[in-house]
Amino acid sequence: MSTKESVTLINNSTGKQIEMPLLSGTVGPKVMDIRKLYGDMDIFTYDPGYTSTGSCKSAITYIDGDAGVLLHRGYPIDQLAEKCDFLEVAYLILKGELPNAEQKTKFESDITRHSMLNEQISFFFRGFRRDSHPMAVMCGVVGAMAAFYHDSTDINDPHQRMVASYRLVAKMPTIVGWAYKYSQGQPFMYPQNKLSYAENFLHLMFATPCEEYKISPILARAMNRILILHADHEQNASTSTVRLAGSSGANPFACIAAGIASLWGPAHGGANEAVLEMLHEIGSVDRIPEFIAKAKDKDDPFRLMGFGHRVYKNYDPRAKIMQQTCHEVLTELGVKDDPLLKLAMELERIALEDEYFVQRKLFPNVDFYSGIIFRAMGIPTQVFTCLFALARTVGWIAQWNEMLTDSDQKIGRPRQLYIGSDVRDVPPIEKR
Repeated sequence: MSTKESVTLINNSTGKQIEMPLLSGTVGPKVMDIRKLYGDMDIFTYDPGYTSTGSCKSAITYIDGDAGVLLHRGYPIDQLAEKCDFLEVAYLILKGELPNAEQKTKFESDITRHSMLNEQISFFFRGFRRDSHPMAVMCGVVGAMAAFYHDSTDINDPHQRMVASYRLVAKMPTIVGWAYKYSQGQPFMYPQNKLSYAENFLHLMFATPCEEYKISPILARAMNRILILHADHEQNASTSTVRLAGSSGANPFACIAAGIASLWGPAHGGANEAVLEMLHEIGSVDRIPEFIAKAKDKDDPFRLMGFGHRVYKNYDPRAKIMQQTCHEVLTELGVKDDPLLKLAMELERIALEDEYFVQRKLFPNVDFYSGIIFRAMGIPTQVFTCLFALARTVGWIAQWNEMLTDSDQKIGRPRQLYIGSDVRDVPPIEKR
């Protein structure tokens, strides 16, 4: 990791200087090690949003935003989405390598056997209002799992960490399915061990006790891809939240609940909901120029949702796969001439040809098409972010485990640039 290169920082006021070593990863830009900066120079760095700060070292996911590259453990996302199912990718992210046939069979069995929830948790669901947002229900239920599974909360025990990891990956589809069923006033469906991970999720969402639910292979494959594309994405807001919560020694269920809460924000996991709302607001293809003009107007609050990304300054590699999946799902469901899809594709075409968006590298991201897919599959808008959380649980757990075994890791404690009042005395109340 360490190189022979360094950066010299000189304080022009005092003449004091410090040599800061440069670290290099497998790929990507070099990183300046500033850990001794405060101790030696009495200076902090100021980096709102951590846009130029590496908070940890990680071997899980690599993003090259300029080139539009996303790798999990070195494997390109498009190859994983094409050649693997979700549990293979989950195994890769959690354990570092793709499973062989024997490992895959055992992992699938281990996850499947943990997919049921403690029956008492069903009563916990009933404590929420019927119109509760499913993400609020997810936050509460996942956090409450620490009260039900005491045998997997010791973070210093590798075996308990593994059990907690498997439980979270296995039970999250059941939690999302039950949150949806509860909001619809429908009975909870129980997982079925004969089904694959993606098939089981569709069953939990859409089956009823009244009749057999036949799972479409096309929709199951689409769900597999969707889960894979959202499995991990480096040190984003929710992943950083999980790591920050975990750095205090919090139990795994509390850490993942914290990640779900962070993901809930419209600037993060709620972006695909915002895309649908934007398309409905535009309404028709002939109104696109009007809204393009609004997006360019710096005094207008309107912005194109699903375009641009904090990291990607090129076409989001996940968006290309999502676009293909969108067409497959709409064809399978017999959705012909879907007006929202037509509107989305025309909006994409116009934006990609407009110099304003090209110069600013505002390309479509993964959220641009995912909302249309979910809508076509009959998934309500409020559940969109729950699917994101379901998939991202794998990445959160892997990042949490990696953090706990990192010898450099300390409790997260950012510093600040204080701009408040200087020291002053408290006056008596009659003089305030």
